[in-house]
Amino acid sequence: MARTSKKRGKPSEPDPAFVERLERAKAASVAQLLFKCARLLNEQALARLDQPPGAPRIRPAHTSVFPHLDLAGTRLTELARRLGISKQAVGQLVDELEQMQVLERVPDPSDGRAKLIRFAKHSGASLLDGLAHLGRFEDELGEEIGAQRMAALHDGLGALLAALEGRGPS
Repeated sequence: MARTSKKRGKPSEPDPAFVERLERAKAASVAQLLFKCARLLNEQALARLDQPPGAPRIRPAHTSVFPHLDLAGTRLTELARRLGISKQAVGQLVDELEQMQVLERVPDPSDGRAKLIRFAKHSGASLLDGLAHLGRFEDELGEEIGAQRMAALHDGLGALLAALEGRGPS
């Protein structure tokens, strides 16, 4: 871990033995590999996305919202909890995605005072286009790592997702 030198106020070099131990531990962690792969996949898929010039650009922070939205809608407070960020930060992302006409706020039928955030009614085709874009990117990755490995990864992630969802909220 880097330490600040009291004499110069500059960070000292990290201990090489600690760095090596940390890198080995990270490489041995399935969760760390998933986190890093998810980040890189998201960044690279967005970089390849054709977005109209001058239009607001969809960013990784925006796409991080999508897996946490229920199709019927999700309250802002629940979305913030699922993302692990403040209501204000989620509110800003939702505002931006509303301006892009990707999301909309609608009254919560179970509580007239509350709003649900959901995909905008007209965004269905865009969502399918986005999934098709991801599919093409996954096909390219499958060519790099092999179709059999990609299929095994899909099956393994599906099984992991089912196990995690079966545990319920923590």
